[in-house]
Amino acid sequence: MDTLVARYTSPHDGFFDDSEEEQQQLTTKPSHDHKFSLPPISQPSAFLRAVTDDHKNPECPIKLAHGTTTLAFRFKEGIIVATDSRATAGNWIASQTVKKVIEINDKMLGTMAGGAADCQFWLNYLGMECRLHELRHKRRITVAAASKILANIVYSYKGMGLSMGTMIAGVTAQEGPALYYVDSDGTRLQGDLFCVGSGQTFAYGVLDREYSYDLSTEEALALGSRSILAATHRDAYSGGSINLYHVKEEGWVKHGFTDTHPVFWKTKLEKGEFSNVSTDF
Repeated sequence: MDTLVARYTSPHDGFFDDSEEEQQQLTTKPSHDHKFSLPPISQPSAFLRAVTDDHKNPECPIKLAHGTTTLAFRFKEGIIVATDSRATAGNWIASQTVKKVIEINDKMLGTMAGGAADCQFWLNYLGMECRLHELRHKRRITVAAASKILANIVYSYKGMGLSMGTMIAGVTAQEGPALYYVDSDGTRLQGDLFCVGSGQTFAYGVLDREYSYDLSTEEALALGSRSILAATHRDAYSGGSINLYHVKEEGWVKHGFTDTHPVFWKTKLEKGEFSNVSTDF
């Protein structure tokens, strides 16, 4: 590790000296600028690849492992957003109660997958930008514009270690139900249905079979919950509770933060699903 640091570190004499200039920087109030002071590494992107890319270097000292399941889909009555609540650090379950839906404002939601700190910080920052837009222009920002702001910001940090796979969901009079996927490479996609995370394949399996734009609100909520349940059952890195939201033009409505354990057994016993699990004890 020391060899890698020395290879990519640039000389910075007096880096830890408490000069007057540095003391002034410490006491200066933070601005609204989203630029950060980078560490004293001359090639940050190359350094990150060297120490975290286990595909190219299986012996790298830091192996980033992510696991989650988040989904969102449009239907005639708005947008359903659903997530699990498990946070993992490698093979260790760090938390079972993580709130993976970020309430950007009272009419727009974002989801987090990847690095929790990256998603929380930038989606909260996006909320500030949306509020500033509203104050400047006397009208609410569109979902398209909000997602574009986020995509532009994260693209400026491409290759510097951000880990984000987020969805921006909202309903406006101009757009109707609008759903966008944005990731840390600056990718921005508009669509009717997205799943993000290690459990996405299991969630897609349920959604591809049952999804329709003409679902009723009750059917859409049940589909979102059932899709997350499938992912938490099959994916070891997803679990905890089902966090469920319905986004409408009047604003979003939360429909519970429900533990998956009783939901699983209710589904198993009443509908006979999850045939790989026996009820004979």
